[in-house]
Amino acid sequence: MKIKIINTTYNEAIKIKPPHHKKPLKPSMFFRILMKTLSVRALRKSHFSCTKIDMEKLGKKEPALILMNHSCFIDMKIVPTLLFPRPFNIVATRDTFIGKDLLIRLIGCIPTTKFVADTTLVRDIIYAIRKLKSSVVMFPEAGYSLDGRATVLPDSLGKMIKMLGAPVVTIHTDGAFARDPLYNNLQLRKVDVSATEKYLLSPEEIKSMTPEEINDLIAKEFDFDNFKWQRENHIKIAEGFRADCLHRVLYKCPHCLAEGRMLGKGTELVCEACGKDYHLDEYGSLKLVNGQGKFDHVPDWFDWQRKCVREEIENGSYKMNVPVDIMMVIDSKGLYRVGEGRLVHDINGFVLDGCDGKLHYEQKPLASYTLNSEYYWYEIGDVMSIGTNDRLYYCFPKGDGSIVTKARLATEEIYKIAIAKKQAKDVEKATTG
Repeated sequence: MKIKIINTTYNEAIKIKPPHHKKPLKPSMFFRILMKTLSVRALRKSHFSCTKIDMEKLGKKEPALILMNHSCFIDMKIVPTLLFPRPFNIVATRDTFIGKDLLIRLIGCIPTTKFVADTTLVRDIIYAIRKLKSSVVMFPEAGYSLDGRATVLPDSLGKMIKMLGAPVVTIHTDGAFARDPLYNNLQLRKVDVSATEKYLLSPEEIKSMTPEEINDLIAKEFDFDNFKWQRENHIKIAEGFRADCLHRVLYKCPHCLAEGRMLGKGTELVCEACGKDYHLDEYGSLKLVNGQGKFDHVPDWFDWQRKCVREEIENGSYKMNVPVDIMMVIDSKGLYRVGEGRLVHDINGFVLDGCDGKLHYEQKPLASYTLNSEYYWYEIGDVMSIGTNDRLYYCFPKGDGSIVTKARLATEEIYKIAIAKKQAKDVEKATTG
């Protein structure tokens, strides 16, 4: 999937006015039929099946908030198939609208910015459910899974659900990640895909619960491990490219501790610094060739990397300072390529400088609980995005793209440290005041 790119200068880009807000549109039956029809081929190829749990509790014309885990693009085929003929709006990132704004709105998409506070989005969801009588599909993780598990969920989710007071339905997929993991450069594997559609909460149950209790329940529903699922269900992935670019996820060698020297190619993950060679078998397990491996499970290796990043932050040695190509999302006309620069990240947050000294942007640690890091974004490259609702800066690292994974881990750990300090100060103020 490609995106329209417009070459311009930073000075010209900042003159562009962000688009005016538009209320969500209820998709007509024509577009609901069209979306379902266009999904048939992909789902047939993946032998798609679905299990429904307590869905009879949801009225045929009753709008609901539908929460779905985000694995790959086939999610957008599953949704219109499961929900048909029910009208629904779907929360989508602003880049989705580039080059096709009217069409994307007509099929019911609601624009938002990943991992940026967006009160307008909440109002749009309320409008869709209460005024349009349309369900709203939301991917609460916001981004695709990197290591096959759920990404961080926002603390504000429980409060929003309380505010809406609408039934909550979950859609959980199995096989979607194994079929098309983000790290694997859009190379599809032959894996069957299934989904479970579940009526989770009624309006009455929501009223009786606190936002924290709702968050805990949602977190349990989003507690999954796709590599574990593959192994336990003996799902065979025989494709010879299954480890291609796995170094995006597993960027640090657990033997020599070198970073950015891992290389995933074919079925092997090799450290070019010390030569350790891990084989990714047909059932998703890692095995060190000629020796005892440190990890046999991708998420365990990923967790170890997070621990290493946390230690760097705590001892003051963590700092990312990388040259980047800079693009901007401002409106729906195109992705604006504005020049080059450097992106710095440390305990104090992000600093982006570039475009011959014209661009300077700072983002503090409490601005976001995670970082939008994606691989092979629109077939351009690995990317990190920071910014505001008006202007988003998409930074493409030059050289080692695996830095986007470490930057996400660091952002999440720095946020945890910053929020803990803030809470401690608030408690101190309350007790001394």
